[in-house]
Amino acid sequence: MSKKKPTDANVVANNRRAGHDYEITEEFEAGIQLQGTEVKSLREGRATINEAYVTVKDGEAWLMNANIPEYAFGNRENHEPKRPRKLLLKRAELERIARKLEAEGFTGVPMRIYFLRGWAKLRFGLGRGRKHYDKRQNERTKQDRREIRQAMRDY
Repeated sequence: MSKKKPTDANVVANNRRAGHDYEITEEFEAGIQLQGTEVKSLREGRATINEAYVTVKDGEAWLMNANIPEYAFGNRENHEPKRPRKLLLKRAELERIARKLEAEGFTGVPMRIYFLRGWAKLRFGLGRGRKHYDKRQNERTKQDRREIRQAMRDY
């Protein structure tokens, strides 16, 4: 994994619901295998990953259901907006992800797409879906922490 954090300037798509709907236990960074018009569309900041997920098939990781709209100035060679995209990971990471996705009931949740040193990257996490009452409990805990910090600051 890269030591550098993506800045707001180079983040293309953000999945803000990921932390709310899922309890993320582990995060990974992967390269994305893209076509030329997809890169141009991403550089314009046009992508959505809210309904996307990561899966492993035949020893390869795939980003499914991510929407990268067609490039406006593309020709007939333009890409398909919701096609599966291969993720580029190291073999050890790929095997660990595959084990967790199959056996332990985790889901691959894309969190953000960004550019790092010119390369398109996907940050995704392995997480379990939260139930409605878990979400409420999580919000309550956050609110309590906020109130404690504020009380300490005022003290």
